[in-house]
Amino acid sequence: MNASTTASTTAAPLESEEPLSPGYDAATKDDAEFNEHFRHGFTTIDDVQMHYVIGGDGPQVMVLLHGWPQSWYEYRRIMPSLLPGRTVIAIDLPGLGDSTGNPPSRAKTVLATYVHKLLVHLGHRENVQVVAHDFGVSVAYPLAAQYREQVSGLFLMDYGLTGKNLKFAAIESMFWHFSFNKQRPLAEELVTGRVETFLTHFFQGMRTGVGENISDDELAEFVRLFSRPQVLHAGFELYRTETQDEADNTKLQETPLTIPVRMLTQAGLADMVLPPLQDAAPHATSADVPGAGHFLLHEAPDRVLAEINAFYPTPTP
Repeated sequence: MNASTTASTTAAPLESEEPLSPGYDAATKDDAEFNEHFRHGFTTIDDVQMHYVIGGDGPQVMVLLHGWPQSWYEYRRIMPSLLPGRTVIAIDLPGLGDSTGNPPSRAKTVLATYVHKLLVHLGHRENVQVVAHDFGVSVAYPLAAQYREQVSGLFLMDYGLTGKNLKFAAIESMFWHFSFNKQRPLAEELVTGRVETFLTHFFQGMRTGVGENISDDELAEFVRLFSRPQVLHAGFELYRTETQDEADNTKLQETPLTIPVRMLTQAGLADMVLPPLQDAAPHATSADVPGAGHFLLHEAPDRVLAEINAFYPTPTP
């Protein structure tokens, strides 16, 4: 099933606020392609200054939500190819990336509300196509479940959605960082001043060895971001609300999604993550990428792009 391609109402460009995050354009100021097609924007939503990157003027709005330990920048390589017929908005989740401030909770239902309000501010109240990876999935689902008129489809990558039948306790022991990241304040104290060492180890450990790893430039950008104390803390906090997220999702799953939903995973995980996803969206489908690891946008960008465009066909003039 393909997601709807009905045009979304596109608002006129809004004035951006003065950014609170220094160096927000470190990775893009000398990137000619980026600066030709995209711009940075900053808008305060409920005391959190949200950072987003926007490009294109097509009638169909597509929103990109990142995972941990990354930012909007994980989508940089494929973003220009998504532009035909679309307005593309890549968002730094509240308190992460170059967003600044602390939401009252890191529960994903709360983070989803920030994304919802930002999109409303930008003029996009309905028919938004969502693409999400990793923890971005945990925000995308409650966004769609709580604001059903706003989201027209979910294209998701490599994440097990907890809720009715998938419990966080069942997956916590599968990955070392789940337990480590929950340790408050130990995780912050051990990683502060060692962010590059920590992220280098993490990215290398999650790679299969078949696809490309993140580049030196990408690593430098993520090190810059997670060297911001609030971002380091916010990233670890994502893991510390998983029990609450599980409970929230279980309740939301009482009213299943009817929009198209698809999950793309690393090699061998598609069948594992599909049943809990179908608790949320009974008609969801899944596929994996042979030979690829968790960071699909780095290891298999061409496959990801093809899958997105198949699921969300490019709007015709």
